Amino acid sequence: MKPVKTILVSMFLAVGGLAPVAAQEAQQTSMPKPKLDVPYVPTRPPVVEAMLKLANLKKGDVLYDLGCGDGRIVVKAAKDYGVTGVGFDIDPERISEANANAKEAGVSNRVKFVNADLFETDLNKATVITMYLLPSVNMKLRPKILALKPGTRIVSHAFDMGDWQPDKTEVVDGATIYYWTVPAKKSTKTE
Repeated sequence: MKPVKTILVSMFLAVGGLAPVAAQEAQQTSMPKPKLDVPYVPTRPPVVEAMLKLANLKKGDVLYDLGCGDGRIVVKAAKDYGVTGVGFDIDPERISEANANAKEAGVSNRVKFVNADLFETDLNKATVITMYLLPSVNMKLRPKILALKPGTRIVSHAFDMGDWQPDKTEVVDGATIYYWTVPAKKSTKTE
């Protein structure tokens, strides 16, 4: 039989040894929260459906959702319209939720979610862009969006893009949805 002192020291070391490991694991899993330009507010299902319908999705489209949150727009587009999609969000927690939602819906093979800053993201492969951002963010993204391939379709929930007049506007379930088509580039040729 071990002496009581040896048992107590062993218990103390075991408990003391666990505390630093637990603290280290907690530090590794609790990354600092990213600075968000937009708070996470999920788009209601009837609005998601209306946005996708307004975008006139077709086979072959590539949908990018800027500030994708839990991925509901990208997942529904892939599931109901058969398109491929990429969701971008700066919050890793949202990306994790989006991947779980894609897996649950059985569309993980057609969608991807990227933890990225929208202002540093290449949007050139998109044929459709959806977003639910704030007016200041829309305006900051506007030059980048207008530089996209002519014909790229843009759908925004709730917020417009200043003096760039939408091609269509709809109100669904109390929410305004804006639709634009990126115009043809103006010729800079001089003769």
